[in-house]
Amino acid sequence: MKLDVLAIAAHPDDVELTCGGTVIKMVEAGYKVGILDLTVGESGTRGSVALRRKESARASKVMGIVHRENLALPDAALEHRRDYKLQIAQRIRALRPRTVILPYWEGRHPDHYTAGQIGYEACFFAGLARLPLEGTPHRPHKIIYASLYVPSLVPTFVVDITEQFEKKVKAVLCYASQFSPCQDWRNLFPSRADCRERLAAEARHSGDMIGVRYGEPFVSREIAAVDDIVKMPVRSI
Repeated sequence: MKLDVLAIAAHPDDVELTCGGTVIKMVEAGYKVGILDLTVGESGTRGSVALRRKESARASKVMGIVHRENLALPDAALEHRRDYKLQIAQRIRALRPRTVILPYWEGRHPDHYTAGQIGYEACFFAGLARLPLEGTPHRPHKIIYASLYVPSLVPTFVVDITEQFEKKVKAVLCYASQFSPCQDWRNLFPSRADCRERLAAEARHSGDMIGVRYGEPFVSREIAAVDDIVKMPVRSI
């Protein structure tokens, strides 16, 4: 399989929450999009492995992606281990994505930022011909970082997901096990009733940056190239 986009994340539901709208938008644009979850979330407070696998399958169907798999690395224990990086690199060789989406390399949850760090190194390793990996060496053309979990960060760019927002909400709501049973505004796990409002607030904040209703923020390490300064989007004044 050769993917156009591969989103890599620590846990099932991370992609849906941080860049689900962008994934859906790329699917609707005709690209082949896949997700690589690194853990099954077995150490999480809510849900079970079996339940979260079912939720993940339902969310994948909603988003319309062509491929999803889970490496079943240890949850709450992602580390900078060579064998973990090689496992990810092996899947990158097999799936051959042009663009990879990773979690931003800093954040609250150690698994999130570690996934971004080892994911980047795995992208590099996947292109080294002499490593003990099967298949033809391959490196993604572009690596971008979903930065929604770091709200204080100024994004490099924002993707307009206004038309994809409701489908993103539907995909997130597939993970019923992760919602609080009661209305609690301060709870890290929102109630189902509060979920849409939280997602809308986050997406509206990012959307405001580019003059649209809903957006998702990203960071890239590279400077973007612009060929036509007359056609650049987003008004300055």
